[in-house]
Amino acid sequence: MRVLVTGATGFVGKAVVKELQNRGHEVFAGSRSGAAGSGGAVGVPLDVTDPGSVLRAVGQANPDAVIHLVGIITQQGTQTFERVHVEGTRNVLAALPRGARYVHMSALGAREDSDSRYSTSKARAEALVRASGAAFTIFQPSLIFGLGDDFFGRVLRELVSTAPIVPQIGNGQFPFRPVSVQDVSRAFVGALDLPASVGQTYALTGPDEFTFRALLELELAALGKKKPIVAVPLALMNLAVPAMQLLPKPPITADQYAMLKEGNTAPNEPARSMFSLPMLRLPDYLPDIVRQAGGKPSGGAGEGVKGSRV
Repeated sequence: MRVLVTGATGFVGKAVVKELQNRGHEVFAGSRSGAAGSGGAVGVPLDVTDPGSVLRAVGQANPDAVIHLVGIITQQGTQTFERVHVEGTRNVLAALPRGARYVHMSALGAREDSDSRYSTSKARAEALVRASGAAFTIFQPSLIFGLGDDFFGRVLRELVSTAPIVPQIGNGQFPFRPVSVQDVSRAFVGALDLPASVGQTYALTGPDEFTFRALLELELAALGKKKPIVAVPLALMNLAVPAMQLLPKPPITADQYAMLKEGNTAPNEPARSMFSLPMLRLPDYLPDIVRQAGGKPSGGAGEGVKGSRV
C-alpha cells in the first residue's frame, strides 16, 4: 500500500514507519518539517492543524491508507489539545481519499468525563472517527516504552533522580500496564492487512501490570540508585500541582497528574490475538531506555537527568 503517516518523525512514528517498510509498504512520512523519513520514506510537509497543509500532503501521497499518530502530551501556545487532537483529526478525516483505510492513535483512558483535558480531547477525536464513515481502526495505547520514550526516559527518570527522596503520589497503588513501541507499531501496521479489525477499537497494553510504586522501584533499579520512596498525600499533591503550573517547565502537568491518579490498564488479549503481538516486557528494556536517556545508569543520589520525546 501507499501509506501516509502523520507524526512520522515522532517516537511512535519512527517505529511505525520502520514496520511499514519491513512489510513492503510505500511510506510517506508526514511531519511539520517535511523531513525525509528513514529508510527511503518520502518526506511530506504536513501540519494537521492546517486544513490546506493536510490536503496538499494527501494530494502528494495519494495514499491507500492513512495512519494518524499526531498528538501532544502538553499544551503550549496555539498547540492545544483541542486544536491538535480534535481539529487535527477532523482535518485528516476531511482529506481522507474515498475508500482509504484509516488507523487512529487514541489513548487508553480516553473518555468525555475524564478529569484530564488530554483524555477528553482524545475521546472527542474518537467520536469524529466513528462518525466519519471511514474504514477505521482505533488503538488506545497505555504508557508506551522504548528507546527515546518520554515517560520512562524523562518524566519518571527525573522524578527518581532529582531529589534525595523519591516522591510517591498517594498510596502509589494506581495500576499501569505499559506496552512496548514494537508491539504498538506491529498492531498499527497489522491492522492494514486485517479486514476484521475495521470498525474496531483496541486497547494496547503490555503483558505485566505494575502499581505506580512498582514503576518507581523499577526505575530506581534500572538507574542503579537506592533512595527512600516517600508517599505524598493526595491532599498535598492537589495543592502542589496547580502551583507547579506557574513554572516555565513544570515537573508534572495538571493533565499528567490527573492521568496518573486514574491509572492506565486494560486486558491485552483482544489486540494480542488479533495482531500476533510478541508482548515485550518493560523490565527487559528499561535499563537500555534510561542508559540512552542520560548516560551511565549509576549516578549518585540527587543527580539530575534529562531525556526526550516527541
